[in-house]
Amino acid sequence: QGKLVEAGGGLVQAGGSLTLSCAASGRTFSFYRMGWFRQAPGKEREFVAGITRSFGSAYYADSVKGRFTITRDNANNTLYLQMNNLKPDDTAAYYCAAGLNNYDWWGQGTQVTVSA
Repeated sequence: QGKLVEAGGGLVQAGGSLTLSCAASGRTFSFYRMGWFRQAPGKEREFVAGITRSFGSAYYADSVKGRFTITRDNANNTLYLQMNNLKPDDTAAYYCAAGLNNYDWWGQGTQVTVSA
């Protein structure tokens, strides 16, 4: 069925940076559009960033635009999220997701905690 495994989360001070990765296996990675979502305690899961399968066009939530960058490496079946100038409001579990149309293939998540 395939697997998505996130890595790279951790604790960082406000203003710092982290890079998340998502390794895909079991499916043809390049067929899928990919995205990052996050969920903070007591809040609903929200979209963070997405990238198309063909041309790698990226799109972002307004809250992270200019600070986060999503990229993909189809040769190595890996998705990335470079996060700069992190804020305490970015604290959440971050999830990698994929789909041919809707996002229906999800990873288990990695925790990002930003201290003030």
